[in-house]
Amino acid sequence: MHTFAPLPAAAGYPDESVGRLMEEPVAVFPPHFTVGEATTVVRELAQNTRVFTYGYIVDARRVLTGVVTMRDLLLHAPEEKLQAFMLREPFSLRPDQPVMEAMRQTVNKHYPSYPVCDEQGVLVGIVRGSKIFEQQAVAISAQAGAMVGVEKEERIATSFRRSLFFRHPWLQFNLLTAFVAAAVVGVFESTIEKIVVLAVFLPVLAGQSGNTGCQALAVALRGMTLGELQSFNARRHLFKEAALGVVNGALVGLTAGLGMFFYALWQHTAEAPWQLGAIVFLAMTGACALSGLSGVLVPLTLKRFGADPATASSIFLTTATDVASMGFFLGIATLWLM
Repeated sequence: MHTFAPLPAAAGYPDESVGRLMEEPVAVFPPHFTVGEATTVVRELAQNTRVFTYGYIVDARRVLTGVVTMRDLLLHAPEEKLQAFMLREPFSLRPDQPVMEAMRQTVNKHYPSYPVCDEQGVLVGIVRGSKIFEQQAVAISAQAGAMVGVEKEERIATSFRRSLFFRHPWLQFNLLTAFVAAAVVGVFESTIEKIVVLAVFLPVLAGQSGNTGCQALAVALRGMTLGELQSFNARRHLFKEAALGVVNGALVGLTAGLGMFFYALWQHTAEAPWQLGAIVFLAMTGACALSGLSGVLVPLTLKRFGADPATASSIFLTTATDVASMGFFLGIATLWLM
């Protein structure tokens, strides 16, 4: 069994890197060890209550050359050498590798632990799969807050003053973007004054297109987290979300248009109810299509400019969907009825 020098302190590795989660390798053997020799070592290690699943095979330079499982030791003859049946060129991680990147590489593997090797292939530690996915759970749970400007550093125990410092600037920014949507409504103030019934359906359109955008945003952020959404397939995903927005918008637009039709009949509006219903249908279809595109473009744009794709993305998305839904609705009504 090889004896390793102590690992560098966790503080010696970058924040949120694999090295921060790394443990010292336990069951490490040279390739010439026999099954009997390795089994003896495993029994000694087991007495120390250390939990391990794999034996790591290294050469004289401590370069990782293979991996054996405890099951392998049970199924092979005591005199057989480990190098005869070890798994060669095993998958490994790097200590300076970001944890998010490690998540993407291991999401479909689900191994109990992973060897960690430096640039020369030297085994410097192991990281448990549970540790990686604990970090993934924290990262994913932070996304929901990040989308609305809640920093990932904020926890339940965070002080009132610090929570206020984290949140308030984003609320001020959100207020500024809300003024943009209000300005769009202001442009069509004369239209609303003459066709008051339009005001009733403004929140319906804004809410529906906003939900459509949030669905697209959730899928895009998940795809970026798992490495599924890359620059080479971004255009295809954009087309998909635009198509989903058109179809979903048309379907909900039909329902909303019927709602407007019957509401206009009930209110005895001067405008033809079928015209108002058609305007709602067209506006809903266009707004949902643009919202689907925005749900993908917002995180991609933030990433291109070097920002966290999840950071306050919901604020930008809400602005885009509000402007699109109200602009489409009031613009079509003005062109058609005024």
